[in-house]
Amino acid sequence: MLRSTSSIGLSFLILLISSFILIKCDIYLHNPRGSNNRYNEATRPRNNDNRLFDSQNNNRGGYNVGNLFYYENTELSIEWTNQHSCADSNSHCEFIIQYMCSDTVRDGTTTKTIPVNKEQCSETDCNKDVIFGMHEDWNYYVNCQLRERNSKLFTADQILRGKTAVFTRQNPNGARYGYECPEERDYYPYWRPSPWRDIVILTNNVSRCDFYQQESENVKGRWYCHIDENYLKSMFDSRKTIIPNNQEHCEALVCSPDNTKCGRWILSEKHDLSQPVCRETQWSRDNHLGNTIGGYPMVYNWTLPSIKETESDKRCNLRIRYNISTNEFGDGWSPHIYRRERKRKSDIIELDLSKKYNIKDITAAKERGYEFKQNPKPIIFAEDENFKLQLAINTNQYGRTFQDRSHAFEIRKRRPSLKDVTIHNINVRGKRGNIVQVYPAVEYDFVPNVLIAQLHDYIHFQWSGSDTNPNNNDGQGRAGTDRSNIIMLKHADWLTRSNTIYGHWNTNYPSNIRNIALVGINITILEELALLSNNQLGGNMRELDEAGTYYNLPPQEFNNIGTYHYMCTRNNNFSNRSQKGRIVVLNNGYIVAAIGRMGGTISLKNRKCTVTIDRDVLNGLQQFTLSEWSIEDGEKKLSEKGRIMSVGSGYASSFIVLQPSIFSTNSKNKTFKIELELNSYTGRSVALYRSISESFATWQYLESTINDGIMSSYTDRGGVFVARTYINIGAIVGGVLSAVIVIVLIVGSVVYFRRNSDSWKGLKASVRNCCRSLKPKI
Repeated sequence: MLRSTSSIGLSFLILLISSFILIKCDIYLHNPRGSNNRYNEATRPRNNDNRLFDSQNNNRGGYNVGNLFYYENTELSIEWTNQHSCADSNSHCEFIIQYMCSDTVRDGTTTKTIPVNKEQCSETDCNKDVIFGMHEDWNYYVNCQLRERNSKLFTADQILRGKTAVFTRQNPNGARYGYECPEERDYYPYWRPSPWRDIVILTNNVSRCDFYQQESENVKGRWYCHIDENYLKSMFDSRKTIIPNNQEHCEALVCSPDNTKCGRWILSEKHDLSQPVCRETQWSRDNHLGNTIGGYPMVYNWTLPSIKETESDKRCNLRIRYNISTNEFGDGWSPHIYRRERKRKSDIIELDLSKKYNIKDITAAKERGYEFKQNPKPIIFAEDENFKLQLAINTNQYGRTFQDRSHAFEIRKRRPSLKDVTIHNINVRGKRGNIVQVYPAVEYDFVPNVLIAQLHDYIHFQWSGSDTNPNNNDGQGRAGTDRSNIIMLKHADWLTRSNTIYGHWNTNYPSNIRNIALVGINITILEELALLSNNQLGGNMRELDEAGTYYNLPPQEFNNIGTYHYMCTRNNNFSNRSQKGRIVVLNNGYIVAAIGRMGGTISLKNRKCTVTIDRDVLNGLQQFTLSEWSIEDGEKKLSEKGRIMSVGSGYASSFIVLQPSIFSTNSKNKTFKIELELNSYTGRSVALYRSISESFATWQYLESTINDGIMSSYTDRGGVFVARTYINIGAIVGGVLSAVIVIVLIVGSVVYFRRNSDSWKGLKASVRNCCRSLKPKI
């Protein structure tokens, strides 16, 4: 059924206006410190938005340079803010998080863009000129600058000023941003070799995940036209030859100066990593560079890669790309919604909006102004051709990609004493100033703000800042400087003291460091954390001015269980609110994981329990926590609720807790698998029980199997699980009945033979004869 012309016009207007709102959507990386192309500017805006990459972000974003290192196989909390909606129907949203490592990755010492003309670099080698910041290298960019662009891409009405891969719908003039390749920047997965390695794809549409994972350069090489470097330099100098993007033209390519065939169509090596994670995005709202549900930041916890024995430490940087596509694109991947037209000797690929708005064909749609072009004037009501509303549309900013990148950091090998332990990173995000002065960056906070760890894990405190923040930004200590420290918070006097809870977030005064040992760290280390004494250069220590911007405390072991609240004494005034954190150290395992329709696995590190959720079990992204209670802790929690264990006779496992108890599945018949490691239960039967009652009032028996000491069950709910031993009544009854029968037979025989002595004599004679017959000789 056709809609009325007025509803068509109104729908079109709403969609395009909502798209216009997205024109200025930005993304900012907060941990690790995102640069937004800053180096060390003492001004709020960055100096050069072309320095290393094309962010498309506001000039005010980013943090000044600061370098950290992380140990291999540790977890790094990646935190960011994005301006517009994800995980809802307002737009299609995707985040691609990647990293690259190279000996030449560097921040440089200037805000200037690295030259592409080698003559302007030291020793005519831009790759080694450390004055300039560099991520991708010279060869990568020159290949992009000379390579034929993909002419099948959607360009709307943008006139691309060239035919190579530096000219895209978002970059029609071919502007240069460091050594970044604009075509690779704008599209994913990219079809030519790239130094970027995939970590995770977060998307509104997980039906694309199989494609993304299978096409990732982690697992699949790229075909490309290889040109030897001597020919490449000659091509760059002449700018007359374009590197083909197909095999036929590549192998026919002739290069000067010797006019020989110089192109080889070859397959690059894959990065040889596992497929990237692919799942739903977290929810975020429109027009809001802020937190997501629950007041938490947008976050992804990345387990850093390991380093081979034959490799050295790696110098890396991280990037996050953010793509927003609004509803006028429809499917966005379908070739049927586009039309090709020839204009000004260029191919124009335009959007056909006729079907979307129930208009006869593309010609009629364009006559009505239903056309995806710069500032269209649609005729909203077909009955009145004079009623037009101009829409502020820029066609290179729809289906738009934004990005931010970190400053350079290192991934280091573990020293032998840390080889097999769990190390947690705690860093500091934010910069000096109140929220208006630092926006769209953020004020100070610890990352992660809440850390939950296990006894005998290790913690690595490390942070960096800048001495060149704007001098008029609010804050304590010397103007323009970032400093942080850590000291335990004082206990709240109005609360009952606990043997396992230390300090409180509601207080603003520090505790005497001799009274509370943070996670069991010794007093000398606590003094260093409080005074930064191992990093102080002298002078006034009250506000840590002489401590320097960088602080690193080698990993320390958690020796005490408990909940510890700590603070930074300097960044604790009105302008900077409060910089506080919490560490929870548990005696047993605890893990948090986000799982969606693609499924996933949660496993305690001691392998006491593994939960496996298959694909399409859940109907969206959900947060799960899996933890273990010892038998003693479980009994204590039961006692606190006035309960005793009402099923079974003994314990065959510890208590396993999976939360939430009830979660959203695609249908009532969807289940997941839970596997528990059993304790010794020799000679006893075992059954699995679950309680979803907060008071443990009821326990439900679950069907299960046991294999090699692992109990497995399929269920549709979380809760508290425990394996219980029990006495097999049937076996006992069977044994008792057998014994009774034997006794009855014996007693009956005795009574019978006493009454019939001749029968007894005959039986004995028969037994003697039988024994003689069994002897070898008579």
